[in-house]
Amino acid sequence: MSDQIQRFLFDQTNVRGEIVTLEKAYGDVLGRHAYPPAVNALLGELLAAVALLTDTVKLDGIMSIEVRGEGALSLLMAESNPGGELRAIARVAEDASLPDTAAGFRELVGEGRIVITLDPREGNRYQGVVALDHPTLAECLEAYFSQSEQLPTRLWLEADGKRAGGLLLQRLPSEAQNQDVDAWERSVKLAETIKPEELLGLEQRQVLYRLYHEETVRVFEPKALYFGCTCSRERMADGLLTLGAEELRDIVKEQGAIDTQCHFCHSHYRYSAADVEALLSGDPDAPSPTVH
Repeated sequence: MSDQIQRFLFDQTNVRGEIVTLEKAYGDVLGRHAYPPAVNALLGELLAAVALLTDTVKLDGIMSIEVRGEGALSLLMAESNPGGELRAIARVAEDASLPDTAAGFRELVGEGRIVITLDPREGNRYQGVVALDHPTLAECLEAYFSQSEQLPTRLWLEADGKRAGGLLLQRLPSEAQNQDVDAWERSVKLAETIKPEELLGLEQRQVLYRLYHEETVRVFEPKALYFGCTCSRERMADGLLTLGAEELRDIVKEQGAIDTQCHFCHSHYRYSAADVEALLSGDPDAPSPTVH
């Protein structure tokens, strides 16, 4: 099964959709961490969601979805970009106890909010916030579209620790080209019949045929997805500089160098005393830290 996202639409209507399937990219994320099964499932749902939303809003840049909870699971975060790169992490609250078996979204994250950030290559950064007022991640994200985009949107997300999948339907505001007034309600009602094992186990075209073989559906070329980390010397340096010169020099004095690690891919960056001084001076020719 290929890691990919595929766009489709219903001819002569204002209804469009996306379907995503993840296996290797999902496994690459989980393989870098040791989360309980319940967290693995939620990370899979979030990876599918961020891929769907990035393609839906046609963002030329980075999209991130952060679930900031007040429960045992304090953070879920996933990022995607137009090149098809995905990455994700989770953070468990200190002294929290997570179940080893499946648990509900709200049971793990408790109260909190979802922060969706759109960071385009050109133009202004945008951030939207939606409260965790619904029992599932999919329903919370539907509320985001309703509030921020004002577009009727439905999401189905599934993950089982090995595969993740998602389906998105959206009704566009272009009523003039819609020649089927019942298309939205009918497409949603049919999508509600999809079973988790079908969304996770069938090829994408099989899913679409299973749901919409009596509809006129136009399917576009799929786009490949894969795990990829955007960490770099520059991004790590920017993060270090936020600590301030005094704290950075104190760390170097105490430890001899600064070692930092990317939370997503576990790449290590080592900054010597000379590296730190060059960063603080703003030297564009600063020596590169050791990466491994």
